[in-house]
Amino acid sequence: MYEFTQMGWLKHVIFHPVEGFEDLRWKKQGSIKIAMIIVFLLFVAMVADRQLTGFQFNTAYVKVFNIVPLLVQSVVYFFTWVIGNWALCTLFDGEGTLKKICIYSAYALVPYIVCTFLAVFVSNFIVQEESIWMNAISYLGIIWSVVLMVQAMKAAHQYTFGKTLVSMFFTIVAMLLILFLAILLLSLFQQVYAFGYSIYTEISYRIRG
Repeated sequence: MYEFTQMGWLKHVIFHPVEGFEDLRWKKQGSIKIAMIIVFLLFVAMVADRQLTGFQFNTAYVKVFNIVPLLVQSVVYFFTWVIGNWALCTLFDGEGTLKKICIYSAYALVPYIVCTFLAVFVSNFIVQEESIWMNAISYLGIIWSVVLMVQAMKAAHQYTFGKTLVSMFFTIVAMLLILFLAILLLSLFQQVYAFGYSIYTEISYRIRG
């Protein structure tokens, strides 16, 4: 086994995912503080990708910037993944705790975040014909993070490789269900608020009249 600082453990799991997450589990390491910083950087990376990508590659740039969709696509999706995976781990006999799933999942996102920043930077110095380099960086980050996420969930729950893939698939299904229920609940609250406000307005009007 190895002895690292918290940042050392992060580096260890990124470059040695197979043994790294297993070592992280057995040594009971991992920092929730670093995990939250990574989630924040995920949000920042998505903002940078939307607003700072070179103009010839940026088809999503808008002058009136809305932060909410990016917040949902980064922070909300992340925590929905964590909750969905934790909720399903009982059904699949997983050993992962909510904290462990959160930390391991965040650590797995680091290559994607780093490569997103690199792709944004490169996009401002290349021409359209050289877009293959920017795409290569982006795909590298995605593939690397997917590999890390598979190893992270495998180590967190002590699953086989096949069971890990099945649990991740059902986690995505659980995410969709959670988001659907959240939207439904939000819509219900909005309707109740609108109904209550209309009653309040009517009563106020009659009292004044």
